[in-house]
Amino acid sequence: MTTGNNVKVTVKATVNAPVEKIWEYWTEPKHITKWNNASDDWHTPIAENDLTVGGKFLTRMEAKDGSFGFDFGGIYDEVKLNELISYTMGDGRKVTITFKAHGNETEVIETFDAETSNPVEMQQAGWQAILDNFKKYVEQ
Repeated sequence: MTTGNNVKVTVKATVNAPVEKIWEYWTEPKHITKWNNASDDWHTPIAENDLTVGGKFLTRMEAKDGSFGFDFGGIYDEVKLNELISYTMGDGRKVTITFKAHGNETEVIETFDAETSNPVEMQQAGWQAILDNFKKYVEQ
């Protein structure tokens, strides 16, 4: 993947849960493996997370039929409990996730640098699908 197009993409979801629960489900590996996929034919069998500035995270995303898989990881640049996470992916792209608490609802806003190998619309749809799956997992 290459960067350099300076296109930022944003996906959002309002989740019916308090921010403390959202934070736990977003950051704990035992939860990440349950929601971190864009479709039912994919899964995340491995998640590791050192949620500290300079800490690393890694998730392994795979097709359930074993036909394809990849590692997704990065290093945390900023962590503000129940408010914000920012990180740099392995290819240098930046991601920021903001958590806005509104009582028993939390708005999750994720902004990322697009890569140039795939259409921006495809990237936005994929990240939104994962975020929608997160919302579904938390609200069940």
